[in-house]
Amino acid sequence: MPELPRRRLDQPRTEGRFRLSLDPEAFGRFSERLARFLGTGKFLFWQTLTVIVWITLNLAAVSLRWDPYPFILLNLAFSTQAAYAAPLILLAQNRQDDRDRVSLEEDRARAAQTKADTEYLARELAALRLAVGEVVTRDYLRSELERVFRERKRAVKDDVASP
Repeated sequence: MPELPRRRLDQPRTEGRFRLSLDPEAFGRFSERLARFLGTGKFLFWQTLTVIVWITLNLAAVSLRWDPYPFILLNLAFSTQAAYAAPLILLAQNRQDDRDRVSLEEDRARAAQTKADTEYLARELAALRLAVGEVVTRDYLRSELERVFRERKRAVKDDVASP
């Protein structure tokens, strides 16, 4: 009796299955583009123009009345648009919130690193100031040289005066 290949139950089967690969971010990007478009004057212009043409055709053109006076079909179209627009806008806002959160975390990390660098530089500067305090300055060296020069001059005068 031939032995059947053993399949592991903890791993999905891959052979012989139809695989549909979708970009998980594609719908999010689409919703952001649509939400961005819904907030423009261009969208408002075209929507207003569509409503005006719709109402004019349904009131004036007797033979083309597909949506009589209460304009129920137009209301249905607006309701459908609102039903889809609100969740798409919320999805776009959530994605923006996620990006803002990541950006804020990066800014906090950058600020912490900048603070640490600044504190390090302040300590180094303080150490340099202490070290410079112990180093001979130009004015101090000049005054000491002048003092030595005067003492030497006095000593030479004293040597000349005492034969």
